[in-house]
Amino acid sequence: MSGGHRGYVGQQLSSSTAPAVDRTESAMPFARLAAATTPTCHIGLGLAAVGRPGYINLGRDRDLPADRTVEALRERTHDLLDAAYAQGVRYFDAARSYGRSEEFLAGWLRDRPDVDDVVVGSKWGYTYTADWSTEAERHEVKDHGVATYDRQRAETDALLGDRLDLYQIHSLTPDSPALTDKELHARLAEAAAQGSTVGFSTSGPAQADAIRAALAVTVDGEPLFRTVQSTFNALDTSAGPALAEAHQAGLTVIVKEGMANGRLAEPHAPGVLKAVAEETALGCDAVALALVLRQPWAGVVLSGAATVNQLGSNLHAAVVDLDDDQVARLGALAEDPHAYWERRGQLPWH
Repeated sequence: MSGGHRGYVGQQLSSSTAPAVDRTESAMPFARLAAATTPTCHIGLGLAAVGRPGYINLGRDRDLPADRTVEALRERTHDLLDAAYAQGVRYFDAARSYGRSEEFLAGWLRDRPDVDDVVVGSKWGYTYTADWSTEAERHEVKDHGVATYDRQRAETDALLGDRLDLYQIHSLTPDSPALTDKELHARLAEAAAQGSTVGFSTSGPAQADAIRAALAVTVDGEPLFRTVQSTFNALDTSAGPALAEAHQAGLTVIVKEGMANGRLAEPHAPGVLKAVAEETALGCDAVALALVLRQPWAGVVLSGAATVNQLGSNLHAAVVDLDDDQVARLGALAEDPHAYWERRGQLPWH
């Protein structure tokens, strides 16, 4: 099977976000990032919000056109990818369950053959079932079995082919069979041997447990996973210690949902975040993402922007310099992870 074949190198990536942090990524599996020395090279673009008409982000009624046709969202996705690339973003993140995100990304890459320095990641394990509707009873169905991996890997390869660098298990939890399925591990190890980078993402209140369990997965005595993508933001910091352990073990850490599905953006942001944003003269979104960027283990932090203006505001995170007092005040926002994920689960698809 085809997959990302360009290999990986370790390198020092510059960032003006937290100058005191050593940004050496000993296992950064993305060779094209070696040349990306702009402050925004540590910010990636996730396509969950624009690859399908329905999602749980707050404010989607304002962010997307009322007529969310395939062509309208294809155009929006391409506009975002153009803007992101022009401003130094080099990692783009899709998934089989993000509607047509892989298709949109593949078309953008095909139309821009000179863009050969980007890193492309996708995920398998959820099947999109909403049929391009915001009113579906179920928008996605989770299955981490070998048959789903084989089917979805073939679907991803048909769209992204050898532009795919990173393939991740979507939303591992401690009870996922993907943690113990030896046949699946052999499939993933085969893909890695053929040049793909194999990773996983996590969700739920027990992310730390899932991360530590995945770190213990080996094939022929070698660790299977090279990257981890987890939710971490001002409201849910529970995965932080485990992500630090993953980084120490040589994995590249990708952070998703740094905006807590819109809860950390205007007008929903907590008062303390609004106050710090006013002090920095930048948006709540930039401050929220800057708080994540300053973590020494954060290799790539995803923007989930749905508009070009949102993306531009998100990218200001790279120049936010938070002082210790501001960090401490923002740290008080952290919630119990069970309460955080319960609230997330109640967010409507719209």
